[in-house]
Amino acid sequence: MKKLITAITFIFAITLSTNAQQVKTVSLEQTKGEFTQKQVTLSEGSYVFNISNNNVGTDVGFVLVPADKDAANPENHIKEAYVTKVVAEGKTESTKTVNLKKGTYNYFCPLNKTPQYTLVVK
Repeated sequence: MKKLITAITFIFAITLSTNAQQVKTVSLEQTKGEFTQKQVTLSEGSYVFNISNNNVGTDVGFVLVPADKDAANPENHIKEAYVTKVVAEGKTESTKTVNLKKGTYNYFCPLNKTPQYTLVVK
């Protein structure tokens, strides 16, 4: 019985480890009034976004919303894609893990007043 419990625990640990390795990182940089990456194409999966503030002159953030939704309505925002802390000048902050399915999304910064850019998931 102990061997069976040990084997199940081992398989469970490997499964968790494998799933954790599947999260990919996307780095995006903001300068004054814009993101330097104007469009991003990704495959379906789990992502963490690292948002960098490159001399914007103010704190920055990150909003991700499905393209067919009203971006002005915060209820449509993908909450996991908010940075966990506003990004101070010269700093980089991360989002929580965001699970993206095929489709088109828009991303922008409401603090730095950037345009909306396109993120496509294939």
